[in-house]
Amino acid sequence: MAQFSRRDFLKAGSAGIAGVALSSLGLGSILGTDTAGAAESVKTVVPVETFVYVCPVCGEKAADFDALVSHFQTSHPEQALPAGITLNINNREYPVFVEDQWTLRETIQRAIGLGGGAKEMCDRGGCGSCTVLIDGRPALACTTLAVECVGKKIETSEGIAADPAYRPLVEAYVRNDTSQCGYCTPGMLTVAKYILTKYPEPTEEQIRLEMSGNICRCGTYKRHVKAIQEAAAAMKGGN
Repeated sequence: MAQFSRRDFLKAGSAGIAGVALSSLGLGSILGTDTAGAAESVKTVVPVETFVYVCPVCGEKAADFDALVSHFQTSHPEQALPAGITLNINNREYPVFVEDQWTLRETIQRAIGLGGGAKEMCDRGGCGSCTVLIDGRPALACTTLAVECVGKKIETSEGIAADPAYRPLVEAYVRNDTSQCGYCTPGMLTVAKYILTKYPEPTEEQIRLEMSGNICRCGTYKRHVKAIQEAAAAMKGGN
């Protein structure tokens, strides 16, 4: 029977946790990593998640917006056609059906199909897991109405992770094991980009202040500080 030391167990556990965290952000495929080599990187950047149109009534998926309209009129003729809007998310235009009370988080997840970025945790604006950037500034997607975002530029962690300019940030997050369960990580990565655009050389105090609205139940706050400062140094040096 094979014998495993405590060190072997911890190393295997750390690799598994890294794989889970990467999957929650979609970073594994972007970095070309696996659970055994989370810090290994490649030069290719994969596209942001493929878009899927979803019926807001029954959840049926459609290939394009016109097909969704046709489905809605055929399958739900008794209901009024929901309002259609166009949202710019990660530099792509998304025509979607929304109801007036739908939050941006609901719309990103249910109507657009991006499930890795704006997480649902407290759904009360208290944890920061659903944080996105709206016109470059952090915003809570669970307390922002989708209809308020027409004409604005929205960024989620998927878009940031797929941007070559912010590859040093993604690599620093992986290298410093900023994730444990990984659930809060997308919101924190989003705020991290904002910090890097606001402070060329962010101090620990500045990072902690900007991150104060993001709660991590695993307590990885110090790792985020280190990762962001490493990313800032790399980006300043053109790496």
